[in-house]
Amino acid sequence: MSSRTPSSPLPRSERLARSPVVRRGDQWWLITRSGSILATDPALTGELDRFAAAMAGANQAIADLRAKQGDPPTPHVGRQR
Repeated sequence: MSSRTPSSPLPRSERLARSPVVRRGDQWWLITRSGSILATDPALTGELDRFAAAMAGANQAIADLRAKQGDPPTPHVGRQR
């Protein structure tokens, strides 16, 4: 039986890239067409945590690059129209 009350919020679910792996709260789940399996192996969940952190870092780097590209271009000195 769960200690969760009906008024408590559900943990946020995050799919890892385009894989069949989802993090719900602090737990990793392997998702298939026939159901879900809780990942309990510490080696696997540790690797999933590291991969998720690396993906978050990469996504942030891409967002930073896109933000820089959105800046107005610097004027070219001596450019004729």
